[in-house]
Amino acid sequence: MTHAGIKPKIGITMGDPTGIGPEILVGALASGELEDECHPIAIGRSNVLRAAASAMRVVVNIKSLETCDEAIAASLQHKGGDVPTLYCIEAGRAEADLAVEPRIDARGGQAAYDCLIAGTQFCLDGKLDAIVTAPLHKKALQLAGHDWPGHTELLAHLCGTHESAMMLYLPPRNLGPVNDKVLVNNLGADRQSEPIMNTNRGGPAGLGVVHVTLHMALRDVFANLTVTAIAEKIDLAHAYFSRLRKAMHLVDEHGSSHPRIAVAALNPHGGEHGRFGDEESRIIEPAVRLARERGIRVEGPLPVDTLMPKAVRGEYDAVVAMYHDQGHIALKLLDMYEAVNITLGLPIIRTSVAHGTAHDIAWQGIAKPGGMTQAILAAARLARSRV
Repeated sequence: MTHAGIKPKIGITMGDPTGIGPEILVGALASGELEDECHPIAIGRSNVLRAAASAMRVVVNIKSLETCDEAIAASLQHKGGDVPTLYCIEAGRAEADLAVEPRIDARGGQAAYDCLIAGTQFCLDGKLDAIVTAPLHKKALQLAGHDWPGHTELLAHLCGTHESAMMLYLPPRNLGPVNDKVLVNNLGADRQSEPIMNTNRGGPAGLGVVHVTLHMALRDVFANLTVTAIAEKIDLAHAYFSRLRKAMHLVDEHGSSHPRIAVAALNPHGGEHGRFGDEESRIIEPAVRLARERGIRVEGPLPVDTLMPKAVRGEYDAVVAMYHDQGHIALKLLDMYEAVNITLGLPIIRTSVAHGTAHDIAWQGIAKPGGMTQAILAAARLARSRV
């Protein structure tokens, strides 16, 4: 693992080669924002990454290496230069080199799977400090014979954990004229050339949305909402933002660094005292009470349409959403391309972009790498915070 003052080693999977994953990977490296923060090491097919660099019209020196140890050694010895260098651990089958047409393809699903398996094992073995995953296509993954709903569930299986959650996270932006530069730089995002927005997107620690249920049909959500499941997600949100606020030296007016968490209701208007459903009183309220008994600062259940504006203004650090779209839509409306997907509860650090393979724009050289850049920087910050 990394130590204070040493740049962490971050593995980045290329994702499904039929999508924009390879493009945003090389685009992030070419941006120049990563060099001082980490040692980025690609996991995928070097031929695909070279084709992506050509499509994006960026100059990146991509060097192919067979093992993780070789890639790490080469990255650590790299002295810099005029052209960014990306060391790539060859992973996946050679047939992936041909899967660059933007469509659902089992070869693309297999490539994304192979890269994820390799990167996860490198982290579990302690060779890499974190993994950042480019998007995969869930149908392509299934066509390749891997029937997992997505990255989050597969990672939990690979890591042998039963308590994990997807969190979409936005680092803070509108922090005021005095603290803006300090805190933004601490978060690793150089925004000095961009105008400050008129609206917040969370408090000084940013804003996270943690999901109780995730990749499933809406009809299945009700059967998977339990007191235990909701309480676990509250615990995971509390643990993450407790570490983050301590690392950022953030305290409230009472000197406490404990985060503020809100739990969303499931039904419209919070169920209107049972008029529109009883899940609030039967499932969500008991979970909130359990969390409070453990000393967690949590409120809810609260109707999400009024809860999210309060969270955006900075009244809460995290929101626990009941299902996928309840959390995703609200956060992505704030800033889809800067949002970072962080998997909570794993023994390893994993982040990702908050968007998919985007076949409609793939291999046209127009993909925006900002989300990938933020995901890599977030992984680097998390790796340093584990010291």
